[in-house]
Amino acid sequence: MTKQQIMPENSAEIMGAYSPGLRVDLGDSEMIFVTGQMSMDAGGNVVCPGDIAGQTERVFQNIDNILRGAGATMNDVVKAQIFLTDIGNFSIVSPIRNKYFAIAKPVSTMVQVVALSKPGCDIEIEVIAIKQK
Repeated sequence: MTKQQIMPENSAEIMGAYSPGLRVDLGDSEMIFVTGQMSMDAGGNVVCPGDIAGQTERVFQNIDNILRGAGATMNDVVKAQIFLTDIGNFSIVSPIRNKYFAIAKPVSTMVQVVALSKPGCDIEIEVIAIKQK
């Protein structure tokens, strides 16, 4: 098994010893792990503070950027984990999630958390994708 770090241009600032994404060779396919993405720009600034719909769109754009860096798309996603600071935002986040995952229909978990590691961010999403070679 080999793994390769995914470091696409314009990805959000890395805040520790981790990779934005990892590509793992499985022989005839590749598994792509995307670390939890928050609504941040390349400089680590919060995008759309106080706007859960805007933050959710930005998070999916960040995920798409990392997946494209691995040669994959949202249609390759098989698992998504969504963390919200207010589960009351489910009705706002769910339609946006459904738009991005209309084809993939991955298994998905959505939970409420007390806080995220970047103050001002109200949603974090991590995904796993599998892409045929």
